[in-house]
Amino acid sequence: MEDLEIRAAVAEDLPAIVGMLADDPLGARRESPEDLVPYLDALDRIRADPNQRLVVAVREGRVVGTLQLTIVPGLSRRGATRSIIEGVRVHADERGSGLGTRFIEWAIEESARENCRLVQLTSDGTRTDAHRFYERLGFEASHVGFKLQL
Repeated sequence: MEDLEIRAAVAEDLPAIVGMLADDPLGARRESPEDLVPYLDALDRIRADPNQRLVVAVREGRVVGTLQLTIVPGLSRRGATRSIIEGVRVHADERGSGLGTRFIEWAIEESARENCRLVQLTSDGTRTDAHRFYERLGFEASHVGFKLQL
């Protein structure tokens, strides 16, 4: 993994990022790679928030993964700060290469640097391979998640 760079995402990365978000049955229904305007707006909001990190993994000049890490100060757990890992994607050509593990390890390390006491994530109920992956990394399926579309 020495040839892997993890860095902040920039506007030029958006075609690759959105392409990865759309590259599965769930993402294909909810992403629009042909119209990057809403993604550019979102990137501006993310970059303006000091508690957000949208990063890409780059190998040989090519974006091969992305994730968003959110740092959340809170009152529960005796005022603990937690992090949320969201939007994890690895390019289809890179799956099974160890990139996903390295990426999640990076997010955990970054969370520790931010003095987080808990790292959490959600995964769609249909993504059984992802569930096994996260469990292998030590995450526990401890809660039931709920979402309300607005």
